[in-house]
Amino acid sequence: MTKWIYSFGDGAAEGEAAMKNLLGGKGANLAEMCSLDLPVPPGFTITTEVCTHYYANGETFPGELNDQVEAALARVSEIAGAEFGGGENPLLVSVRSGGRASMPGMMDTVLNLGLNDVTVEALAQRMGDKRFAYDSYRRFIQMYSDVVLGVSHDHFEDILESFKEDNGHLLDTDLSADEWQSVVALFKERVADESDAPFPQAPKDQLWGAISAVFSSWMNRRAVTYRRLHNIPESWGTAVNVQAMVFGNMGDTSATGVAFTRNPSTGEKEFYGEFLVNAQGEDVVAGIRTPQNITEKARMNAMSDMPSLEKLMPGVFSDLTEIYEKLEGHYRDMQDIEFTVQDGKLWMLQTRAGKRTAKAALRIAVEMVEEGLLGPAEAVMRIDPESLDQLLHPTLDPEAPRELLTIGLPASPGAAVGEIVFDPDSAEQLKSQGKSVILVRIETSPEDIHGMHAAAGILTSRGGMTSHAAVVARGMGRPCVSGAGALKIDYRKKTLSVMGKTLNAGDTITLDGSAGQVLIGKVTMRQPELSGDFGKLMHWADDVRRLGIRANADTPADAKAAREFGAEGIGLCRTEHMFFDAERIVAVREMILASNEAGRRKALDKLLPMQRADFTAIFENMSGLPVTIRLLDPPLHEFLPKTDEDIAAVAEVMEISAEDLKVRSEELHEFNPMLGHRGCRLAITYPEITEMQARAILEASIDAATASGAPVTPEIMIPLVTSKAEFDFLAERIHKVAREIEAERDVKLDFTIGTMIELPRACLKADEIAESAEFFSFGTNDLTQTCFGISRDDAGTFLTEYVAKGLLPIDPFVAIDQEGVGELMKIGVERGQKSRPDIKLGICGEHAGEPGSIHFCNEIGLDYVSCSPFRVPIARLAAAQAASKT
Repeated sequence: MTKWIYSFGDGAAEGEAAMKNLLGGKGANLAEMCSLDLPVPPGFTITTEVCTHYYANGETFPGELNDQVEAALARVSEIAGAEFGGGENPLLVSVRSGGRASMPGMMDTVLNLGLNDVTVEALAQRMGDKRFAYDSYRRFIQMYSDVVLGVSHDHFEDILESFKEDNGHLLDTDLSADEWQSVVALFKERVADESDAPFPQAPKDQLWGAISAVFSSWMNRRAVTYRRLHNIPESWGTAVNVQAMVFGNMGDTSATGVAFTRNPSTGEKEFYGEFLVNAQGEDVVAGIRTPQNITEKARMNAMSDMPSLEKLMPGVFSDLTEIYEKLEGHYRDMQDIEFTVQDGKLWMLQTRAGKRTAKAALRIAVEMVEEGLLGPAEAVMRIDPESLDQLLHPTLDPEAPRELLTIGLPASPGAAVGEIVFDPDSAEQLKSQGKSVILVRIETSPEDIHGMHAAAGILTSRGGMTSHAAVVARGMGRPCVSGAGALKIDYRKKTLSVMGKTLNAGDTITLDGSAGQVLIGKVTMRQPELSGDFGKLMHWADDVRRLGIRANADTPADAKAAREFGAEGIGLCRTEHMFFDAERIVAVREMILASNEAGRRKALDKLLPMQRADFTAIFENMSGLPVTIRLLDPPLHEFLPKTDEDIAAVAEVMEISAEDLKVRSEELHEFNPMLGHRGCRLAITYPEITEMQARAILEASIDAATASGAPVTPEIMIPLVTSKAEFDFLAERIHKVAREIEAERDVKLDFTIGTMIELPRACLKADEIAESAEFFSFGTNDLTQTCFGISRDDAGTFLTEYVAKGLLPIDPFVAIDQEGVGELMKIGVERGQKSRPDIKLGICGEHAGEPGSIHFCNEIGLDYVSCSPFRVPIARLAAAQAASKT
């Protein structure tokens, strides 16, 4: 019989931390904490395999599951000394999700399950506190109705707010026992009205309703969106954890909190977190009440007049400190923990690797090496390469003038400028139009996830440092200011107001997430500086990796940036990108539109000194590092003049009429330019273009070597070849120009000639091409287009649907399609090496900066990857991780 359930409690557990795939992160860590003899309420985990069965069998459960749940529930009852469904001491449970990857707030939770009209009275009698019992009951009705019955929590919030207003109360804690009893009656009436059925009273029916709802929440919109954003496979599923309740809402000796063993924003080694007295766990992250600081140091830094846990409950604080130190030492990583204090006793409800900013992750990894918890190679594996993107973009210039609007909590560091939007759908819509937006909410919820991802930054008027907005923003690398309590946000009018100032949707604001500041207008940014912890980690990564890391750079400024980020050369310099300058575009158009060789050579003579100067500057910036220059590869339509003004300007230079030029332009029109007269085809038709570029490159290499004293060995790359014959035709022209320059300058040139492998035929004929080509660089942008037969520029309209419907695991223009495009690459590598064993192999498409694709490139034996300058550090780290896994 299949084992679907694993129990834990009373210092023993059937599972362990290593069983995360089966038990989910929460279940595995609850079991591990039990084995560490920490105070964990008893419970059981329904495995992720049940989730798989649930969706594979029409949302039904395995036949044996009911009996296993009954047995596990009986064990919980025995350990807790309580009876589920009745008795003088009724057992209440929580039902929570728990996937193998942390997805905070994305799936559903139900607390206080087991309460009904009978057990609530028994609970009141048992605890000697009727107010606590009915407060718990109203929480259960609201949560269960929202999660299981589909009655929105807004109904209950409206009822409660109206009740407080009618009875002169400001806070929930002001309500008496009898008043909570009245609220419960109102809640039940609303459930009956909205669902056409009374609120369920049988605890076992409640339990199965909650279990089904949590499994169903694996496929809710926010969970699906979160998985898509974080590349979490749908097939992983979620586990469900059923656990005996402990209560943080039993009065002033009870509390609930969330804490991190180190600061998740900065990485500083300090206990960091928040708690609420007389509350349940969801209250802390929901942002409804402003939480209190755990440590006295944090309270003083926040200038809060609310007591810290350290002062309010010193015994609990001491126990919690001992536990967090034990957990961090055991897991050798920063932990995110949840706890509840029931009547002075501490209970641990969760531990997991804490989400952190990239800055914090670097500091934690480096300091854990210095503390002896990790080795350098382990530290390299602890950092998500993509998270480095947070560090590689501008921050606010500290010298720039600032007009302060208000101050909140520095919930997630970094800076962002954008237009104000008040709802997630608008954020997503405006982002699709290329606009930068700041999502402004009273408080965020998991339903806002798509808007938070679209936004450049997030601002809330409620919530603390561990609120939903703060945790999700840090995980996404978005700057966030939370708990800006002076803000008055009006969703209906789409305004935010503070201290007599009102801003509207569409107005521009700047967030400084590191300082918790909200600023009016646009504030100047400052370029990032990479040093300290970043430099140490990159040094460790460079010691481990095998792959070389180059950058795609088309200008001297790009080359300079590439060097600063640690690039070991340029793997792709696209010469056509140099031509879009206003001073050059006319000469380029003159060359393209010329009707004969004489006209083209006249225009090329103008371009030669421009190209030579660019290449000289790039070679000098790279100081002898390899530079691969791709010969001209423009789809001609990109350069053709389109406006009457542009046509007139080119016609004047060419000394022909605008009408004649229009006719010539129409002759060059192509139905499918990406598969048309471009790349080596253009050079074969007009060899003088290749001759000019070869001269510019080789003369620049001489000039740069003379100026810098460092040898320059350019790598000349012929694009879009499909055969050895094409390659040889153009390579001979390049060698001819080289011989001429050697004679003219009395020098011996050192250069290599290779090709872009970007068409399926080139992969298949790689053995023949490699007989002449000295290096291959896979151009996976075009290789993906021609392998799939789809245009990258048009694919966005349907590829998202392919991914959403499970037809593709990921957009093939984001990560290499290893089964198709990757197979072609393997063929190209194997056949190229067969003819030329020492052939240099690289990749220069957009995939070269994507960590999963870098792992694949390492696996098939490429020598280097070449990506955009800002992704060079990401590639360095990903390459190190790829080498560590082989």
